[in-house]
Amino acid sequence: MSNIKNFFLIFSIYVISHSIYAQEIRTLNMNNALIEEIKNMAQQEDTDAQVKLGLFYIQGLGVPQDYILARQWFEKAAKQGNRDAEYNLGVIYENGNGIPQNYKLAAEWYQKAAEKGRSNAQYNLGNLYANGVGVAQDYKIAKQWFEKAAEQGNADGEYSLGVMYEYGDGTAQDYKIAVEWYQKAATQGNVNAQFNLGILYAKGLGISKNYEIAKQWIEKAAEQGHENAKIIITQLAS
Repeated sequence: MSNIKNFFLIFSIYVISHSIYAQEIRTLNMNNALIEEIKNMAQQEDTDAQVKLGLFYIQGLGVPQDYILARQWFEKAAKQGNRDAEYNLGVIYENGNGIPQNYKLAAEWYQKAAEKGRSNAQYNLGNLYANGVGVAQDYKIAKQWFEKAAEQGNADGEYSLGVMYEYGDGTAQDYKIAVEWYQKAATQGNVNAQFNLGILYAKGLGISKNYEIAKQWIEKAAEQGHENAKIIITQLAS
């Protein structure tokens, strides 16, 4: 048991936003006729088609990969208030895909989509506030956006709320509530929540100390490639 006690004393950490594009297209049987149909619809100001076409250019599906054209189609849809287009523009500016990286513009586009209820935009905007990137650092505002995302079942939002309660950022420190949010996110497969939940079980913070349950969550995180989790599991097996 001493090995478990020693190796479970690793600190939980924030993870920088891993922004992804909305409505990721996974169609394997793309064909020219379908591409042309979507292009025609996009040119007729169909915002959903414009977003899809932008995603085709992002991923190089049926068309050459072209971030500039992708941004142009997202902009057309965003001007009509399409929240997925607004969110995707935020991702483009945050990642610097085909344009200079611009966190301020990323925050502005995320804000528009977040206000329309786009949960990933709410999470990403909260993350920018938590890290003080593109906006002034403000844990309370970050927490508000994480809560909005979490209320929609967004696992990243749930995980981030857990972090805020664990460390008392923007709120009173409360391990019990941290455990509750980590549990929600971990159950959805969020690898960082699984790791952090395991650590809290091992330390007995916010929940009764239980090394077996801690090990189970750490193993789940390790199976998904979490580096610290893999180190712990390797050491426990030796």
